[in-house]
Amino acid sequence: MSEPTPTPTTGMPEPQPVAGPLTRAAIFLVVTIEDGEHNADRARETIADIGDLVRAVGFRSLDGDLTCAVGIGSAAWDRIGTGTRPRQLHDFVPLRGPVHQAPATPGDLLFHIRAERFDLCFEFERLLLDHLGDAVSVADETHTFRYFDTRDLLGFVDGTENPTGSERAEAVFIDDEPDFRAGTYAVVQKYTHDLTGWQALSTEQQERIVGRTKIDDVELPDDVQASDSHVTLNTITDEDGVEHDILRGNMPFGMPGAGDVGLYYIGYAKDMWVIEKMLENMFIGDPPGNYDKILDFSTAITGTNFFVPSLDLLESLADVGEDADQPARTQPAEPEPEPDQTGTAERSDGSLGIGSLQGEYGHE
Repeated sequence: MSEPTPTPTTGMPEPQPVAGPLTRAAIFLVVTIEDGEHNADRARETIADIGDLVRAVGFRSLDGDLTCAVGIGSAAWDRIGTGTRPRQLHDFVPLRGPVHQAPATPGDLLFHIRAERFDLCFEFERLLLDHLGDAVSVADETHTFRYFDTRDLLGFVDGTENPTGSERAEAVFIDDEPDFRAGTYAVVQKYTHDLTGWQALSTEQQERIVGRTKIDDVELPDDVQASDSHVTLNTITDEDGVEHDILRGNMPFGMPGAGDVGLYYIGYAKDMWVIEKMLENMFIGDPPGNYDKILDFSTAITGTNFFVPSLDLLESLADVGEDADQPARTQPAEPEPEPDQTGTAERSDGSLGIGSLQGEYGHE
C-alpha cells in the first residue's frame, strides 16, 4: 500500500501533490510562455483549471494514481501571478566550479506529471499541450521511469534520505509566508550519465563517491566516509546544528541506442537556500575545490527554479484578471551582504547569494 501523502498543519491551504511516493512513470515538462498578453492569460487559465484535466484523464484508470504538480518560474510569476511575490523565488543562477558547471536554462512553467501507467502521463500531457496551444513553447520534455527498486542508472538506491511522515511536510511546505502557505519551492536539473566511465570503476570506488553501499544501501561509517562523497556534501546543517532536509522526486530516463541516459532531478523544499547550498557544495565544493566526484560521471545540462503554489492559490489565479500581467509588487530592496570567498553569501531571506545574481542534484 502506498504511503499516504503528508499534508501541512491543519488549517493550512491544500498543497499540490508533490509529497506522494514515486510512481512507475513520470513526465517532466518545462515550457516558456510566448510574448503577448493573451498568451499569459491562456497559460494562467490552463494552470488554474489543471485539476479538472487531471480528473478527466485520471478517471479512465482509477488505480493509475495520476497527478500533476505545477510550478511557476520567477519571470512568469510577474506575468500571471498575484500582486505579491514568494520571498525566495528567483531565477536559477549558474554555478561554475573548478571542474564542473551547473547551467541555467529557460522555463516559465513546470508540469511534474506522475502515474502508475505511462499511457496516463502521455494522454495528460497531450491534452495539456492542446489546452496551452501556441501560447507556450516546450523548453524541455523528459519521459522517465522507475528503475527496479528505486535505483538510478548508476545502480544506487535514490531517495533514501527523503524525509518521511510529518517530517516530510515540515521540510517541504512553506509555513512562514502568509500569502504562500502550503506552497513549496522546486529546483529541476537534467543530468546525463557517462555509464561507460562509471561502470569501469570498482564497486568500492563507486561506493566511496556516493557514500553508501551499493547492494544494501547502507551509509558508510563516519570513519570511512569521504569529505567529498555525495552523501557528505548533501547533508546540510545550519549554525545551530539543525539538519535541513529536502524532498527528492528524481527519476531515470534513457535511450540507450542514442547514448542518451541519465537522471532528472527535482528537489522540493520550503526553503530554497537548502537546495542551493547542496548545489554549491557539489559544484563549488566544501571547502571550495572539494567538489562532488559524482559530477565526473554525471553532467548537468539544465537548471531552473520554480514556485509551486498551494492548490487553493493555483485555482485562484483564474480570478487574478488583467492586473496579473502588470509587474508584481516586491518588497523594498535590501543591501546585499558581502560575498565570501566562494562568491556566495546568505541573504536576510535565508537564501544564498547565488540565488540573487541571475540564474543541483540530490542522490541520497
